[in-house]
Amino acid sequence: MTNASTAESPPRKGPIFEHPLNERMRGFLRLEFLFKQFDGYRQQLSQPALARAAMYSLLDLHTITSRNELRNELIKELERHINVLREFQSRRGVDIERLNEVLTRLSSHRDRLYSINGQELAKTRDSEFLAAIRHRISIPGGTCDFDLPEYAHWLNQASDVLKKDLDSWIEPMRPLGGAVTDLLWITRENARPREEIAQDGSHHINFERESPIQLLRIILTPESKLYPQISGSHHRCSIRFLEWQSAANRGVQAQGSVHFLLARCS
Repeated sequence: MTNASTAESPPRKGPIFEHPLNERMRGFLRLEFLFKQFDGYRQQLSQPALARAAMYSLLDLHTITSRNELRNELIKELERHINVLREFQSRRGVDIERLNEVLTRLSSHRDRLYSINGQELAKTRDSEFLAAIRHRISIPGGTCDFDLPEYAHWLNQASDVLKKDLDSWIEPMRPLGGAVTDLLWITRENARPREEIAQDGSHHINFERESPIQLLRIILTPESKLYPQISGSHHRCSIRFLEWQSAANRGVQAQGSVHFLLARCS
């Protein structure tokens, strides 16, 4: 391996790798991932396999949203951002129209979360049809046609029928998805990426206790063969850049100086 393959020039924006630094942010990122995955499969239900994938994402969302603390964490984070943004209303040079638009969106999400109907969520989760699938899904091959003939029949319905059912099951959880989308958008936007250099593929960060960071974003060049391996907590963390080999061989730590962009999002 030569230094030419791992010593990188200051990067143009390419792949972004994110790492949460607390449990709250970890939950938000998982929720965002599952909604994106569900919506992606929902858009293309031409084959039973795609409907199965949408169902698996839906059931994962049921599991993660069944915890009341997730809604409470979303509300707390929304209120924190609302209070921070309100402080900018009296400052000069601020785009008040844009600021008020964002405040209105965040406030709307907060109010919708407060008014979530727990009975509607429970009704969806307690569906006998979904419960049967959830019960079998942890068994390898447990949702075969002979195990769940009703599910097999549903999978072969027209795509508009599948979408209608999926939409009815996801609808009670949509306020959570909308809130986390805007929360993560504002979290990512509140930090400008700065260029950093990892000597011999390693970089260490110590965080200030007075300014807690919730999320790290690492940006590499579009053509980079590297990926970061991140470990640590909200106190300190280490980043190792590894060079991709193949799916059969583990990555090798980069040699030389690795230039990358780092955003510390609070």
